Amino acid sequence: MVSQIDMQRIARRAMEATRAHLEPGQTLAEIREFCESTMRRLGADSFWYWGIGAFVFAGESTTRSISGREYQTPDYRLGHNEILTLDLSPQCDGVWGDFARTLVVEDGIALDDARDSSCTEWRDGVSAEYVLHAQLLDTARPWQTFEELAAIMNDRIRDLGYANLDFRGNLGHSIPRNGEDRIYLERGNRARLDSVESFTFEPHIHRAGSSFGYKHENVYEFARGRLSEL
Repeated sequence: MVSQIDMQRIARRAMEATRAHLEPGQTLAEIREFCESTMRRLGADSFWYWGIGAFVFAGESTTRSISGREYQTPDYRLGHNEILTLDLSPQCDGVWGDFARTLVVEDGIALDDARDSSCTEWRDGVSAEYVLHAQLLDTARPWQTFEELAAIMNDRIRDLGYANLDFRGNLGHSIPRNGEDRIYLERGNRARLDSVESFTFEPHIHRAGSSFGYKHENVYEFARGRLSEL
C-alpha cells in the first residue's frame, strides 16, 4: 500500500534528479517534462493539482503565485545564472505528495545547496526559508488552530524582512484523500492542527523591492505531540 512517506520520497528523488539535469539552454517546458516523467518513472500514477506535476518558474516569474487552473509553463530558457522554483504534486492510488524547492544555477551548474549561492540576495532568500521551517518545528503544537499558526508564521516572515506572496494569503494546507476536503493554513480557519493527519508548510516569500521569490515546502505530521517532517 502506498503511503504519504512514499510519495514524499518520490518527490524528493524527482527534485534531485531535475536539479542534476539542469543546464543552460533548457526551456522551462523541457524541465517540467523531465520532472514529471521522472515522477512517473518513480511510481506516481498521476498529479493531483489540476493534473500538473511540476509548477516551474524562473527568474522574475518566481514571484508569481497563481492557481493551477490558470498555470501555463512560462516561455523561458535558462541562462548560465538562474533562480528557479519547482513545486511538485505527485499522486499514486489517491495518495498525495507535495514538495517544493528553490534551485540556483551558477556558471551553468546547478548548486547542490542553493544556500551556497554567491548571490547574496538569493542566498539570503533561500536561507530565510530554512529558518522558517525550523521555527515551524519549534512553534507548532497539536492544540493550536490553523489560524493561530498562520498568524505566528506570517509574523516570522515579516520579522525576517519578507512578505507572503501566496495569491490566497495562506501558508499551506491539509493533505486529504479528497481534494475538496482540503483546509488551509490561513486566517479564519479555526480547526485544530491535530484535526488532520498531516499538512504542508510552503511559504512563498520575497523581500520588498526584489524581483525574485523563494519557495520551500515539506509535509508535516504530529508524532507524540511534536511536529515532524515526513
